[in-house]
Amino acid sequence: MSSSARPQRIRKSPEARRAEIVGTAAAIALAEGLECITLRRIADELGVRPGLIGHYFPAVEDLVAEAFGTAATAELDTLLPAEPTDGTPLDHLTRFFARTIGDAYDDLSRLWLNARHLSRYRPVLRERVGRQEGMWRDRLAGVIREGTAAGIFRTDDPLIAAAHILVVIDGLGAHANTGDNGRPAAVLNLAVTTAEQALGLTPGALAGPGTGRPTASGQ
Repeated sequence: MSSSARPQRIRKSPEARRAEIVGTAAAIALAEGLECITLRRIADELGVRPGLIGHYFPAVEDLVAEAFGTAATAELDTLLPAEPTDGTPLDHLTRFFARTIGDAYDDLSRLWLNARHLSRYRPVLRERVGRQEGMWRDRLAGVIREGTAAGIFRTDDPLIAAAHILVVIDGLGAHANTGDNGRPAAVLNLAVTTAEQALGLTPGALAGPGTGRPTASGQ
């Protein structure tokens, strides 16, 4: 009588298992919404018992907040790396706007809409949303501050300029669920033109691939 050995299960470290749980929850949040995160759903996705998920996150609200924070931070690190290795502050902002315009950014816009709505009723998520807003504002203000010191930008208060820009981005992102509905390019690019005005730049200075606008040199 022949027998086949069962595949050996690899025991993951607590850190690796927790990261796996949060990463799975973040992916579900982006694709389907924060409401779809439950201990059972994550357990099913990972092929484990719900009790294992509950061991790391006894309250699902903590997992929801962590999933949102992880997804939002990952996107921030893509859009505005904390320690960029090349380019000027102008280059960094140009790439930032190119990446936040169009369909590629819509999933994150939907996630922010989702999180802000649910945070009205969920204190843990509300705290995380506020923390993430501060991270985005500080990261953008840091780039503006660096550019101002280098004489590239002109603004009296980088933090206020960053908040001004992000308010416009959030306003445009509010339409992620309904599409652009034929809005003209001038509206779709409002965040870019707002930034150029707030930072004392010539029109087109922050234009780049995906913005649908000519660059300052007309290229």
